[in-house]
Amino acid sequence: MSALEAGERWLEFSFSTRLRAPAREVWAHASRLSGVNAELAPLARMTSPRAFSGLDLERAPLGTRAFRSWILAFGFLPIDYDDLTLIELEPGRRFLERSPMGTQRVWQHERIVEPAEGGCVVSDRVRFIPRIGLLGPLHLAIFRLAFGLRHRNLRRRFG
Repeated sequence: MSALEAGERWLEFSFSTRLRAPAREVWAHASRLSGVNAELAPLARMTSPRAFSGLDLERAPLGTRAFRSWILAFGFLPIDYDDLTLIELEPGRRFLERSPMGTQRVWQHERIVEPAEGGCVVSDRVRFIPRIGLLGPLHLAIFRLAFGLRHRNLRRRFG
């Protein structure tokens, strides 16, 4: 974390969901952009360059920008971008993304998929620093809505 980020106010939230599917199956879904888009549908979709269309997190570079992903509201209206940068990866269990976005100075998303009796638990922790501080509460509400939808779609898919 840079000195600038240390002095900034982080906004954050988290979600956890118990699923009735094996952790490896949920990880295989959640670690691909197609899985992320299935979780975001119909609210949004993230793009990737053709060379990365089938990319799974386990083959992404760590510590450097993998690519710029445009975030499309309802699948077609560009509203933001994410310079997708993975910082840490525990294959099959956890990733930590820390990326600049058009609207966020820093976007940090950690996902953990843990085995549990009868399935697994998926946990997301999101922290961010908005570029325009006054918009922070609005961004927080929108991101909470998006992650609530993601977890609802996970429950629909995996029980």
